[in-house]
Amino acid sequence: MQAQSSAIDFLPIIFQVIVALGFVVTTLVATHFLGPKRKTSDKLETFEAGVKSIGNARQPFSIKYFVVAILFVLFDVEVIFMYPWAVNFRALKMDGMIEMFIFMGTLLLGFIYVIKKKVLDWN
Repeated sequence: MQAQSSAIDFLPIIFQVIVALGFVVTTLVATHFLGPKRKTSDKLETFEAGVKSIGNARQPFSIKYFVVAILFVLFDVEVIFMYPWAVNFRALKMDGMIEMFIFMGTLLLGFIYVIKKKVLDWN
């Protein structure tokens, strides 16, 4: 027999969402009205990681930084998929092991492709 859910079952979730949104709105409004409003030339000056801005901000630069960042996120997310597998390792038995080998093989092929394309080479 399948359990039936009604609208009253979602009341705690709706209440939590309302409280969370209320907290965000209250905090934003309070900091806007209660916070200091001192505008100085130092605060209005462009600032980037402690380095003075020199030249045009629209100057093109190498895309390698972004590619490395995207690859890091990609492989990091793939590692996250291994945690549920590790938790259910015994229940999945040999089928789970074979599927994980296929998954890891696919990741390895992607990593070999990245190395062959010299994406991580900074020279």
